[in-house]
Amino acid sequence: MSYAENKGWRVVAAGTSINLALGVLYTWSIFKGAIKASIEKGGPDAFQWDLATINDPYAVCCLTFAFAMILAGKCQDKIGPARTALIGGLLVGAGFTLLAFTNSYLGWVLGFGILAGAGFGFGYSAATPPALKWFSPAKTGLIAGIVVAGFGLAPVYIAPLSSWLLGSFGMQTSMLFFAVAFTVVVCGLSFFLANPPQGYVPAEPSDPGPLAKLNAAKPQVNAGFAEMLRSPKFYILWVTYFIGAGAGLMVIGSVAGLAKKSMGSMAFVAVAIMALGNAGGRIGAGVLSDKIGRRATLFIILAFQAILMFGAITVVGTGSAVFLVLLATFIGFNYGANLALFPSFAKDYWGLKNYGLNYGVLFTAWGVGGFVMGRVSEMLTTKPGGLQTSFVLAGSLLLCGAAITVFLAEKKAATAKEAVPSRWQEFWAEFMLGARVFAGYEKMVVRPPR
Repeated sequence: MSYAENKGWRVVAAGTSINLALGVLYTWSIFKGAIKASIEKGGPDAFQWDLATINDPYAVCCLTFAFAMILAGKCQDKIGPARTALIGGLLVGAGFTLLAFTNSYLGWVLGFGILAGAGFGFGYSAATPPALKWFSPAKTGLIAGIVVAGFGLAPVYIAPLSSWLLGSFGMQTSMLFFAVAFTVVVCGLSFFLANPPQGYVPAEPSDPGPLAKLNAAKPQVNAGFAEMLRSPKFYILWVTYFIGAGAGLMVIGSVAGLAKKSMGSMAFVAVAIMALGNAGGRIGAGVLSDKIGRRATLFIILAFQAILMFGAITVVGTGSAVFLVLLATFIGFNYGANLALFPSFAKDYWGLKNYGLNYGVLFTAWGVGGFVMGRVSEMLTTKPGGLQTSFVLAGSLLLCGAAITVFLAEKKAATAKEAVPSRWQEFWAEFMLGARVFAGYEKMVVRPPR
C-alpha cells in the first residue's frame, strides 16, 4: 500500500470516527422517552412541556443540520475540512452544555435543535469530501458508505450508554458527560482530516469494472452552485432525497417509543439494532452502486422501503418485539442507503471542486424531509389510526420517488439509423446492464458517450 493510500485510509478512519460521535442524533428517541416520562411523572424538576411538542427539538435539529451544511460546505471548500470539523465539535459541545443546565422547551430547541444541529452539519460536511478526494472514482460509493456509516452506527453504543447514564445520573449530568466527550473527540479528530496535495491523482484499480470504465469515458465536470441549480437532475434528486430521508427519519425518531410497548426498558436494543441496519445500508448501497450504478440502486432502495412502510401497519399492530426489530433493521438499512447514494450522485454529476457547497445544498432535502415527515407523523399519531396513516403516506411517497428515478436516466442523441429511445427504455437498459455486471455476466465494450 502506497503512502498516499495509507494517508487516504487515515482520513477515512478519522471521518468515520467523527461521525460515530455525531450520530447521537439518532438516539433522540431515547432522550424523548426520558422527557416524556418526566412530563408524566411531574414534580418541581420535571420537564414542563406540552406532549404535542416533544419531538420539536429533533425536528428543528434535522432542519438546522441540513441548512448548516450549506455554510459548512462552503467553509469546507474554502478553509479546509480540519477547521470546519473543529467548528462542528465546539458547536455540539456548546449545545449539550446548555442542555445540562435547563429543562425548558426553548432551552432544548436552542441547545439540541440549533447549536447541536449546526455542529452536526459542520462536522458531517467535513468528513466525507476529503476522504473521497484520496481515492479513485471507482471507489466513490464504497468510501462514501464507510465514512457515513459511522453516523448510522453510533446508536449501537450511544443508545445503551444513554439509557445507563439517564438511569444512573439523570438527564442533566448525562448531557454534561456528552458535552465533554463530543467536544474532545470531534475536535481532536478534526486535525486528522486533510485534502490531498495540489495535483494529486488517485491510483486506479487494475480492473475497475465495466460501469466504472463507462463513467470514466464521460467528460469530467466541476460544476458551480449556479450551474447545479440549472440542472433538472438536482430537483429530481432533491425530491427523492426528501422522500427517502423523511420516511426513514419518521421511524428512527419514534422507534424507541414503538418498541417500549413490547420490550419495556430494553427498547434501546431496537434502536441499537436499527443502527446496525442503518450503517450496513450505507456501506452496502455504496458498494452496490459502484457495481450496478447509482440510479438502479436508488430505485431498488425506494421501492423496497415503500413495501416495508406498508408492511409496518401489520407488524406494529401485532406488538411482536421480534418482527418490530426486524422491520426497524430493514427500514434503517434502506434509510442509510440514501446517505451513501446522494453524496455519490453529487460527486458524479457535479465534481469535487465545489463538492462541499453543492452537496450541502442537496442535503437540505434531508433536513426538510425529516422536519416535515416528523411533524406530520407526530400530528397524525395523536389521532385514532394516525400511526397507520403515517405509514401509508410514507409508503405512497416512496413509490412516487421510485417512479421518478427514471428521469435520472440520460437520454443519448440518436444517430440517423436509430430511433430515439424513451427515458423508460434508457432506464431499463441501464438497470439490466447493472444487474448483468453484478452477476458477472456482462462483457461490455465501453464506448465514449455520443
